[in-house]
Amino acid sequence: VNSFFNTTVVPETDEQLYHVAEFWTYPHGFGDCEDIALAKRRQLIQDGWPASTLLMTVVKDTDGEGHAVLMVRTDRGDMILDNQDSTIRDWRQSPYHFLKRQSQTDPAMWVGIADTRPSLILAGN
Repeated sequence: VNSFFNTTVVPETDEQLYHVAEFWTYPHGFGDCEDIALAKRRQLIQDGWPASTLLMTVVKDTDGEGHAVLMVRTDRGDMILDNQDSTIRDWRQSPYHFLKRQSQTDPAMWVGIADTRPSLILAGN
């Protein structure tokens, strides 16, 4: 699922597609990070994963920019499905700074993440 959506959805910003800064929707061939994460979530639910284990998550990437990933809660830890990296890894092995995620009990609620790991922000040239 991770690789499929990472390779079949052409990256385009909401500004390019909808002429707005932020618009969360399912991709139709084109989309940005949250659109791709939503598609992965929907497909995994269709494949039988409980919705409460598939949490939209907001992070800051290594450039300090906002980014969305899908956190999958498993018996091996909280794994990250990311459109910028096809490697599925534990969230603590991700280079991102985690800010918030959907609540497991109410997907309309967001909960903060206490990410106390040192942040790695890459300076531009």
